[in-house]
Amino acid sequence: MSDRRDGAPENAVDDSDPADSGPSPDGGRASATPSTHTVRLELVDEPGQLLAALHPIADNGGNLLSIYHERGNKTPRGRIPVEVDFEATPDRFEEIVDALRSEGVNVMQAGTERYAEEVTILLFGHLIDTDLSDTLSRIETCESASVADVSLAAPQGTEEASSARLRLEARAGETDAALAAVRELAAEKELRVVEPLTGVDA
Repeated sequence: MSDRRDGAPENAVDDSDPADSGPSPDGGRASATPSTHTVRLELVDEPGQLLAALHPIADNGGNLLSIYHERGNKTPRGRIPVEVDFEATPDRFEEIVDALRSEGVNVMQAGTERYAEEVTILLFGHLIDTDLSDTLSRIETCESASVADVSLAAPQGTEEASSARLRLEARAGETDAALAAVRELAAEKELRVVEPLTGVDA
């Protein structure tokens, strides 16, 4: 029995191709298969920071799967590393990472955007007087690298020149850009840089 509720001939109902129905309202995102992504964040140890970091993920179509909150393990800047697993299409994933960074959340690692290269450098000078925390924060703002470890030595006291060994993790092929950012910052603060150190256990 044919269904002629719209007045169209029977064969007109079956000849339509869903692929030719024009663009979907969401720009085709619904047709993309969601996959699992991991972002590693660095959060200030204050109430509400974790929830604030999760909003850009949920608001941009991410389906939260798990959260690993490492309260007992601090980053070199004294912040808390948090790993978040979620499902999202590739386009949505890029939007989520951009949204996190727009909200001021430090994204240390995003999916396949892993820091594949390591380099160890030394900084000499008045590291304390020039605000070591500010120095580390500004290195972190360079999207090419992340500060993985810091070791400070001030044998003459904090008012004299000191040294710090920094282990930087850089994205593949972007070590030179990371070092250039460190050199520029060191020149501004009148610090001396020795780089890179090889064969050193950081």
